[in-house]
Amino acid sequence: MEPEDSIVWISEEELAKQRRIAKDLRKTSWWKKKKSSGVCNYCGKKFLPEELTMDHLIPLAKGGKSIKANLVPACKECNSAKKNKLPFEFDSE
Repeated sequence: MEPEDSIVWISEEELAKQRRIAKDLRKTSWWKKKKSSGVCNYCGKKFLPEELTMDHLIPLAKGGKSIKANLVPACKECNSAKKNKLPFEFDSE
């Protein structure tokens, strides 16, 4: 079994709850400050802050939560490529 195949079962209710929390956090000054540097957490490239997306270091599908310590700014390309991988499973280059 590949590491990306080790998905944790999460109820639809819990998934919806975590997505709501993430959506609410996107509106906070904490998140605006976090992405204000314009740097993707994975590739290190600079972007306009509004081009960065919110990514869960530990994906929701692997038991991650929408808490500040688990959320980082990522460019759309890295976020899409990372999918449900853990950071050590993802190579942005």
